[in-house]
Amino acid sequence: MAGKADYYPPWGFYYRVEFGISQKLADVRFQSVSGLSVEYEYESFKEGGENRFEHKLPVRTRYSDLILKRGMLTDSSVINWFNRAFRDRQFEPTDINVFLLNEKGDPLKTWKVAHAIPKKWLISDLNSTENAIVIETLELTYRYFSVQ
Repeated sequence: MAGKADYYPPWGFYYRVEFGISQKLADVRFQSVSGLSVEYEYESFKEGGENRFEHKLPVRTRYSDLILKRGMLTDSSVINWFNRAFRDRQFEPTDINVFLLNEKGDPLKTWKVAHAIPKKWLISDLNSTENAIVIETLELTYRYFSVQ
C-alpha cells in the first residue's frame, strides 16, 4: 500500500463555493458552510405475533438545509437572487458546488447541490458596544446532493 502511510485527513478550512447564478468572486467567499448531511426516514412495521421488536424500513432520504455564512456584502448577485424570491416570489432554482481543496487548490471532493432555492436570510445583530463585522447567513433548501 504505497502512498497510504503518509495520508492525512484533509483540512476543513480550504474550500470553495460556486453558485450557478453568480460569477463574482466576492459573492462566493463564505466563512462557513454547513448542512451537507443526508439521512433516511424510516417507517416502523409491526409484525403480528412478534412483540420483541418492530421492523424499520427505509422510506426516503432527507437532506438538511445548506447554511452559508459570510461578511455582509452591499452589492451581491446572490442577495439579489434571495430578494427576488422573498420580495417577488420568483423562485429560480440554481445548482451549487462546494469544493474541498488540497494544499495546491485542487478539488479533493465536490458536493454538487441540486435545485437550491432560498429559505432564510438573516444578518447578525447590530450592536453599538461591539466592534464586529456584520455576518449574513444564507439558508437554502435543495433536493439532493451528490459527492464526487
